[in-house]
Parts: sequence; C-alpha cells; structure tokens
Amino acid sequence: MNYNYSSLSEVQADLRVGAVTCRQLVAYYLENIGEKNAVLNAFLAVYDEEALQRADEIDQKIAAGTAGRLAGMVIGIKDVLCYKDHGLQAGSKILDGFVSQFTATAVQRVLDEDAIIIGRQNCDEFAMGSSNENSAFGAVRNAADISRVPGGSSGGSAVAVQADMCLASLGSDTGGSVRQPAAFCGLVGLKPTYGRISRWGLIAYGSSFDCIGPITKSVEDAALLLEIMAGPDEFDSTVSQQSVPSYSLLIASSQSSQANLCIGYLREGVESEALQPEIKQAMQSKLDWLREQGHVVEAVDFDLLPYILPTYYILTTAESSSNLSRFDGVRYGHRSSKANDLMSLYKKSRSVGFGSEVKRRIMLGTFVLSASYYDAYYTKAQKVRRLMKEQTDRLFEKYDFLVMPTTPTTAFPIGDKTEDPLQMYLADIFTVQANVVGNPAISIPNGTDTQGMSMGLQMMGKPFGEAELLAFSKYVIEGTQVGVDSSF
Repeated sequence: MNYNYSSLSEVQADLRVGAVTCRQLVAYYLENIGEKNAVLNAFLAVYDEEALQRADEIDQKIAAGTAGRLAGMVIGIKDVLCYKDHGLQAGSKILDGFVSQFTATAVQRVLDEDAIIIGRQNCDEFAMGSSNENSAFGAVRNAADISRVPGGSSGGSAVAVQADMCLASLGSDTGGSVRQPAAFCGLVGLKPTYGRISRWGLIAYGSSFDCIGPITKSVEDAALLLEIMAGPDEFDSTVSQQSVPSYSLLIASSQSSQANLCIGYLREGVESEALQPEIKQAMQSKLDWLREQGHVVEAVDFDLLPYILPTYYILTTAESSSNLSRFDGVRYGHRSSKANDLMSLYKKSRSVGFGSEVKRRIMLGTFVLSASYYDAYYTKAQKVRRLMKEQTDRLFEKYDFLVMPTTPTTAFPIGDKTEDPLQMYLADIFTVQANVVGNPAISIPNGTDTQGMSMGLQMMGKPFGEAELLAFSKYVIEGTQVGVDSSF
C-alpha cells in the first residue's frame, strides 16, 4: 500500500481513524529504503527492528490516548547527530567504529514526543561540502535524476525525504547545508536563528555557524519540529534563553497578517549573469506575484556580498581546524597501524582517516590561525563579519523579509565540480549570509527547470523571527499554487 504522505497532519488523521498504523508506516518506509532506493545511498545505517518495535509502542500509546505530538512521524538523522548506543561517523573513516555515548538534545526532544528514528543518513564528511560527494561512504544521488547531486552537506537527509524513505529529516546547516539540498530536492529546509536549537550532541564543524534544522515536505512540519527542538539547554551555553513560541499554532492562524509587507530582494538574485535562466525567471515570477498582492517589493544592494564567501570560508576553516584537532587516533576511531611514535600516530591516522576536502579545510584553517597570518586573515574576517551583521540589521529595519534564490543553479551532475573547489564553494553564494549573521532562513520549493530538477526560493527573516518567516513561507507556497485563491 502507498503511504506517501505530505505532512504529519495527514498521517495523524489516518492514525486516528485506523486507516494506518505506525508499524505499517515504518514497514512502508523500510521497503522504500531497501532495494528500491539502494542506489541513492541515502542511509548509512537503518534501525529496522528497533523502529518497528518503537512503532508498536507508539501504536499502543495512540490507542490509550497518551501519544506525543510527533506520533506517526518517521524521521532520519544526519550522520553528525549523536544517538545513544548507535554508530556515528560524520561521513568519515576517522570515526570508524565509534558509538555515541549520549543523545543530542534535539534528537532527544523529538524522541520524547514519540517520533520514530528509522536510520542514520549519509552526508559530506564532517558536513563539509555542497554536493554530498565528499562522504567516505560514497556520493548520495538525487532521486529525480541519479546522475545528479542532491546538494550538501545534508544530501542523504534530503534525498530520504524526497524518495519517501521517511517523512522528515534532521540535518545541520553551517553555510546552507539544510537549505541547499532542500532546494535541489524540492523540499522545505529551515535554518533557525543561531542558538535557537541546542547544538549539544552535534559534531562541530564551525561552532559559531552550526545550526540544526529540519528538512520536510511541508512548512507546518518544519514549524512543529522547530517548536519541539528549540529552547534552553543546560548542556549548551550558546543556546538562547528566549521562550519558544508555538510556531505550529501561529502559522495556522497567520493568513490575515500577511498584508502590507515590505520585502527586499537581493539584486544579484535576479540580475546576475551566473544565474540559471529558469531560476531567474522563477524568482522574477514570485516577485511579480508579491507585488500583485499589494506588498512593497524592492531591490536591495548588499555592498559586502563579494566578501561573504571569503569571510565565511576563512572563519569556518579556522573553527574546523580547531574542532577537528580532537580526532587524533588516540581515544577512538581510526588508528594507523603503521605508527612508531606518538607524532607519527597523529599524522598517519589523520592523513588516512580524513578525506581530501576535510584535509583542505583543516590546512586552510591552520594557515589563517598561524601567528604570521592571524591578523591578516582571521582577525580581519571577524571584523568584516561584524560589518555584515550591522548592514543586515539595517536592512531589516526597513524590510520584513529578504528573498533570493537558494542556489544559482539546479542540481548539477555528479563529478561536475569536484576538480574545482572554487566552483563548488560558489554554490553557497546565496545561503552563507544567514549563517554569517546568524539570522533564520528557509528554502521552499519554487518549481522545476526544463530538465525537471527542483528550484528553491530562499527567504531570510529577523533574528528569532521564525514564526513570521514560517507564516510568510506558507503564505507564498499556498498563494502561488495553481488554483489557490491568493487574495487576502
């Protein structure tokens, strides 16, 4: 039987009337994960028996009327999130054999609301990549065209939802790693405000950039997952102490508030010659529609745009150089058998255990942190980051939202950019700003190109303005669907 649901509300409606059970749902997803979609390489581990057992427990809770808010949601978790007594490798050989000793706060919170975790999903090694070709376990393939990438680094997480191997996934976003694969796979991908969700239990890449975020088929599911995962955590000193709004309820009653908005769009997101023509056209169509609805829509020039990628890569490589120093072959993971002293153990274990992209970023980060170049690169990049934050804040004094394409192109062929790191890094041009300044941003589906590949529309909001951002996203999706009345 086909249980291809597009939202948790649809699942729970059928659960209430007995049209489906959690066990049947899990069995359906397991069948999809199996031989049918093995070529996609989305999962690194599947918790089949465990998921079925948990499904039975939740079916009993549903019958007793004690089930949590996520009962019926089958999710996958990116291979950078800790789940106690389960393997964790960050897509890397350096963590061969490692088993988590605790569960990440975000993962525990969805478990507490009766979500079912079906498996661990493939990703770029240590979340470093824009195509999911950097995994030690092989590339993930886009379900719409297996010759193309799914985006990265949360590629396995996105493809799993795209190919109906689970209803939602939990990914991580350091420079677009939730939003970009969501765009390439026709899904909703949310990067919350920095500090909105605890990072406890997330393997660190760039600690001042990393965010956990959901990949879903609907804005409503993204809102509910954010609501459940967000909030203070005694284990994370960087998490916000702000109260968590009822996002799911707020967006359900927000349609009447989407009036007289002032919306800015990045000029380069429409005029750049580097944009794929279909993306440019789809972006322009959305802007025209917003104007038709009576909103003020204006072009925005972000003077510091040419410096966003250099700033991002200087700072994230510096942070990754520091964070990844703990993976040394001494305490856990891969250990070289050819070492004859402590120094050679470090060198040989890390040389073999890390892939080429991770080693590239570690070396770049070590370089910019070195005594001779610290002020020239790292200190200067931190100053530019502050300027970007200030300029972005000034824009949000006038505009409610900033909109732009999520990516300059649709999913590209596997191997197309692997020989040119610069071209690969340019795939992040529109997504990294939100991470540099810490604002929330979301990618929503925006049609397909002539090859049938998905395009994404990205919207950025004010810090801790997820409620408004999610409501606006829902409004745009529903208002621009064929046959939907978009009037207020």
